[in-house]
Amino acid sequence: MTVSAMNHFTVLTDDLDATLAFYEHFLGLVPGDRPAFAFPGAWLYPRGGTDAILHVIAGQPRSALVRGAIDHMAFSASGLAEAIERLRARDVAYELLRLPGRGTWQLFFHDPNGAKVELDFAPAESPPA
Repeated sequence: MTVSAMNHFTVLTDDLDATLAFYEHFLGLVPGDRPAFAFPGAWLYPRGGTDAILHVIAGQPRSALVRGAIDHMAFSASGLAEAIERLRARDVAYELLRLPGRGTWQLFFHDPNGAKVELDFAPAESPPA
């Protein structure tokens, strides 16, 4: 599976390790260079990429992890069947929709902090049986 093309979103977390493991396992994002901020966190990059596309700010209390004006983050991806198998293997609830009139597959699920993630796949891809 590959993810490409966006600047970045920021996710707040009270569990940095679980959040990093989630985004590495499901999106293939890996921690990389990050400025020496005075607060904990990570910048996540697509494998082999040079631009961080997801920033994680850690050390937040669970009560601070509230949904704001942004409903979800969306990534262009490939490997629909593999993505669904990964979600199923970890018992992560998901919703798979087809974009009306275009056929794009839209796969929705939530990270450990409650942030909604969307992965968009080409119409030619096939979900698993």
